[in-house]
Amino acid sequence: MNKLLKTLLRTGVYFLGQADDATASVRGRVRDRVDGLTDRAAEIIRGREDHTLHYAISFAAGVGLGIGAGILFAPASGEKTRDVLSERLQDFGESIRERFSCEVKESAIGTHGK
Repeated sequence: MNKLLKTLLRTGVYFLGQADDATASVRGRVRDRVDGLTDRAAEIIRGREDHTLHYAISFAAGVGLGIGAGILFAPASGEKTRDVLSERLQDFGESIRERFSCEVKESAIGTHGK
């Protein structure tokens, strides 16, 4: 009776091992798909990362550093460089004001000159 029980237990363990081996590849594929789904679900919930602000700040910092280096290594004196820069900024500001003031006057009339 003892031998019969040992044989039955060994046979049961053998069949369980065979079933485990047979389903190992299926379990691996299922695990991979579930991991992929959880990653996609997390991406949908959190949203994709947006680096626009980071890029804009980096660009602005680069422009600022470039302007600073240009002023430091400019061939003209500091006072002359500042005068030229202030004149150019004033000209730019005037052109902006002229451009927008014409547009505001035209839209305020409502007839566009008719």
